[in-house]
Amino acid sequence: MHDERQRIEERVQRLHDQRIKAAVYAATVPFEVEAWQAPGEPVSFEEAAAAPYAPFAMDTPWGPPWGTTWFRMRGQIPAEWAGKRVEAVIDLGFIGDWPGNQAEALVHRTDGTPLKAVNPLNQYVPIANPATGGEQIDYLVEAASNPDILADNFSKTTPMGDVLTAGDKPLYTFQRADLAVLDEEVFHLDLDVQVLRELMLELGEHDPRRHEIAHALDRAMDLLDLDDVSGSAAEVREALEPVLSKPAHASAHTVSGVGHAHIDSAWLWPIRETKRKTSRTFSNVTSLADEYEDFIFACSQAQQYEWVRDNYPQVWARIQESVKKGQWAPVGGMWVEADGNLPGGEAVARQFIHGKRFFIEHFGVETKGVWLPDSFGYTAAYPQLAKLAGNEWFLTQKISWNQTNKFPHHTFWWEGIDGTRIFTHFPPVDTYNARFSGEEMSRAVRNYQEKGGATRSLAPFGWGDGGGGPTREIMERARRLADLEGSPKVVVEHPDDFFAKAREEYPDAPVWVGELYLELHRATYTSQARTKQGNRRSEHKLREAELWATTAALHAPGYTYPYEKLDRLWKTVLLHQFHDILPGSSIAWVHREAEAEYARVAEELEALTQEAVSALGGGGPRVFNTSPYERSEVLRSADQPVYVKVPAGGSAPLTAAEPPQLVTVEGRTLDNGLVRVTVAEDGTLSSVYDLRANREVLADAGNLLRLHTDLPNYWDAWDVDKHYKNRYKDLLDASEITVAAQDPLLGAIRVVRSFGNGSTITQTITLRAGSPRIDFETDIDWHEAEKFLKAGFPVDIRAPHTSAEIAYGHIQRPTHTNTSWEAARFEVSGHRWVHIGEPGYGVAVINDSTYGHDVSRTVREDGGTTTTVRLSLVRAPRIPDPEADQGRHRFTYALLPGATIEDAVAEGYALNLPLRVADAAGAPEPVVSVDGEGVTVEAVKLADDRSGDVVVRLYESRGGRAQGVLRTGFPLGGVKVTDLLERPLVDERVEVVDGGVVVELRPFQVLTLRLARA
Repeated sequence: MHDERQRIEERVQRLHDQRIKAAVYAATVPFEVEAWQAPGEPVSFEEAAAAPYAPFAMDTPWGPPWGTTWFRMRGQIPAEWAGKRVEAVIDLGFIGDWPGNQAEALVHRTDGTPLKAVNPLNQYVPIANPATGGEQIDYLVEAASNPDILADNFSKTTPMGDVLTAGDKPLYTFQRADLAVLDEEVFHLDLDVQVLRELMLELGEHDPRRHEIAHALDRAMDLLDLDDVSGSAAEVREALEPVLSKPAHASAHTVSGVGHAHIDSAWLWPIRETKRKTSRTFSNVTSLADEYEDFIFACSQAQQYEWVRDNYPQVWARIQESVKKGQWAPVGGMWVEADGNLPGGEAVARQFIHGKRFFIEHFGVETKGVWLPDSFGYTAAYPQLAKLAGNEWFLTQKISWNQTNKFPHHTFWWEGIDGTRIFTHFPPVDTYNARFSGEEMSRAVRNYQEKGGATRSLAPFGWGDGGGGPTREIMERARRLADLEGSPKVVVEHPDDFFAKAREEYPDAPVWVGELYLELHRATYTSQARTKQGNRRSEHKLREAELWATTAALHAPGYTYPYEKLDRLWKTVLLHQFHDILPGSSIAWVHREAEAEYARVAEELEALTQEAVSALGGGGPRVFNTSPYERSEVLRSADQPVYVKVPAGGSAPLTAAEPPQLVTVEGRTLDNGLVRVTVAEDGTLSSVYDLRANREVLADAGNLLRLHTDLPNYWDAWDVDKHYKNRYKDLLDASEITVAAQDPLLGAIRVVRSFGNGSTITQTITLRAGSPRIDFETDIDWHEAEKFLKAGFPVDIRAPHTSAEIAYGHIQRPTHTNTSWEAARFEVSGHRWVHIGEPGYGVAVINDSTYGHDVSRTVREDGGTTTTVRLSLVRAPRIPDPEADQGRHRFTYALLPGATIEDAVAEGYALNLPLRVADAAGAPEPVVSVDGEGVTVEAVKLADDRSGDVVVRLYESRGGRAQGVLRTGFPLGGVKVTDLLERPLVDERVEVVDGGVVVELRPFQVLTLRLARA
């Protein structure tokens, strides 16, 4: 037989694209259209319905950036369409092939009922099936003219990322608004040909099935009447039936399809637009559920549900009904799909607490899995926290984006830092926007790493980010691929069902231990530094407010614990931990609003904390310590340093204690009897001498500020590529070096530098009595572009690994680059501290707001080893926000010589939780105190059920076993071990001895105790 593949393939493509698709709508009649441009921000349906409308013609430009245009569309179904399936078809002037991040609209009836959205790949609205003919149709369409921020494929900056700079030139040209008859036979022929053609092209050239499909398509096209596609469609479909009905091989891979619409809670649009995107997509989903009984849609992010509940009650009611029918599956159990690295441990816990509670309260559904397809790497604390929240499985896809190393598993057990394991799956289809194309199905099978051990994978399908979610076309593809020779089998099912089957067939799946590090998007640890600082400050202020509110509730008559306010503020902070807000990868509008929100949160939390400590009664100034560690340190009170001692989680009178040593300042040298710090003429540290250990800490210039050229290959705000290290300038020109403070309790030297494009850095290097910690209070006025600023500490330590704090513990990473896996970790994340050490000696670098850092090592000519820790301070990406990080930054980092891990933990808390001075009378005992090293109290609050019980969350912080006794500052009536949602764990108990709770923890174990008051 002659090889005619090229002729057949080209013939099928042309007939499909130009004739069959063009005939899907058999007849059309245009709507009469009028328009009204809403001024400013979006308005309610009621306001839009009462607005004055003007005639509007097709091919007319409309929509300024971030604008809202309402269209009134009126029409009448022709009488001759009786008995046919009639739809509205609306093309707002969609551009490109990305279904999100552009124009989209929500169609309403005149009574305000939302019907369905229109999106680039989902342009229809069902009207009647069958129509009776003569029906009057009247719609109000709310259309958003969102700009395409990435229209130039990340190659150009744009002012479109903020309504303040975007201008008012119309972005779109309206193309179509029609009443139309859907020819169902042609519609199905279109899908038949698509599925077969795509399958054919994925099969090997020597595969008989490929040739069988090709010749079947060729013969079928002979039956297609080009002058009457509709009339011949049934005959063509009948000819294709034999090749469409051949069953899949018995050993065919199974793809579990799960409807999905990944909607970033903010990214290339502001939060206010996400509120509308969710309503549009959810309207589409509930409409599709009415049409396809076998459709199942998985949806995460409780915050988005809440937006719909509060703003679109009719859509909310439809969601509730779909959940009851089993077609809508709440998943994820988190408030938002948060960043996977940067949120603190308690914040991750609250993500689960607030998310899971929302789904239980509103749907009676307890989610079983963590759904995080798009975050940029995942902390090794997740397995334990997920299990403590009642989860059984974990799903992500993003690790497939690795630049260097291919992750070796798709289905596996993920083991966290404490030893907890959770069953985990990465969809080998490598997308969370699948459409069941032939290429996707072939990729899923080809890519699947578990061949020989397991036979199934998951594929989230549907268009995200305002693309409208799953479509009927995708559902039709799934039906044709359910059992088709040459393709994997496709079954649409609940993700819980997939995970149950996957675990049953593969219980001995391989184990991956430690973090899931994404070898990409490493700059998200640093970009938009003020947003990150707002998060860090908020997390600690929430801890502070809860602790002192609990103290006041226990000891201050008449004080009322602020449940609602704390709940609302936590949810605000959790929202801004979304994986495109906290990482710094959103447009200017998002980060401008985030900074304002963080300022508001700080103001409210400050008021709540002040109210709580004031409720304890006036009687003189006291010092309050929110840290879980006892503090002996110098406090700046009314500009007069004072040395104080304060118990962990408690308070003490503001009275001076005697420090063990005093500070001397001689020239550029600070000395407190513990360490001696010398500042060089260029403003770097020439020496940090540990007087206790009798050793020099530094191997070279310390606190070296290095300015790197920083232009990644592609994603500016997201990425820092390895070549950034190759071009840099060390900032060694100090315009000022002066003594900033000279007191027996506190000495400081100020260093000022000017550089680059008018930028300045002012640093105050401070040493206090009684502490070896050296603080670098930093004030930067930043005006650089495509630059990356780091602060380096080359330490004379041979450290085989670093330890960096993460959520509820720390992680060790090798300092060598023996393999490509270690080499790929050239930029990593941590929370409050990084520690390096050798037997008998260690050093910690502590911070109050940065996350990114790198650690390198080199062997010197003298045989010694230099291990260099460099904090990432600030970047200057230009896409998607051309003004990212510009302006003022104030933060502090510190060097702690002679530090153990426990020292690093304690000083990390101390730097991030400054002592508070307030007027208060009594000296109530701390709510809880712990005897025993390594047992660290992270959260103290009243139980969410308002029972008055006290909830305490603590963890083992050193990485070893710990024993201790927790004592309460109130009469203890009983204690229960609970999950994160404060529900008793029946198999977990603790012993109470002499009024104290005996605690035994494995390394990094998190324990939640519910303490009843006697």
